[in-house]
Amino acid sequence: MALDAAATVPYGPRFDAGRICLELLATAHPAERLDSVGPLRAWITACGLVPPGTPLGHADASWPAAFRELRTIVDRLVRGTAEAGAPPHGPALGRLNEAARAAAPPAPCAVRGADGTLVRELAAPPTCGQLLAVVARDAVELLTDPVARAAVRQCEGGDCPLVYLDTSRGRRRRWCSSAVCGNRARVARHRRRAAVTRT
Repeated sequence: MALDAAATVPYGPRFDAGRICLELLATAHPAERLDSVGPLRAWITACGLVPPGTPLGHADASWPAAFRELRTIVDRLVRGTAEAGAPPHGPALGRLNEAARAAAPPAPCAVRGADGTLVRELAAPPTCGQLLAVVARDAVELLTDPVARAAVRQCEGGDCPLVYLDTSRGRRRRWCSSAVCGNRARVARHRRRAAVTRT
């Protein structure tokens, strides 16, 4: 899919990064994906921040802006860590900590589903602050875990800015997604070989 075409298709979230805070970073590529409440609600549900079927009708226009702000903070901290290999400092760290402690995470409870099995629901509709706190706490855990922090990688695919957690055997993962950037790299390599063969 071409990058210009990707900006016009409906939001189809991908979850290849390995951590919820890194999945949030992916919502800015290849185009802004959190520009309104609808796509944000879809992302919140698809990434597992809330159980399936959780009502999010109370989310308003302030929510996307708050998630984009947290995304900017996490991006600065994660990329600073990945590039320098040292814990980041400065205002972004203070803002991340503030978001992490601003609200308690949404309280889950077990209830009987229609078929009698136990399913997870939230005790009350989640607030924006509660959901931001979940993502911020995940970022705090990532940044303070030396093993996880050392596994943060930048995608090697062309102009792809995404980062991911490399948990592959031997730490050999090269792309944010083998099906997307990995496939593009393989196609490009095949074309180069074909061009050499023809000359």
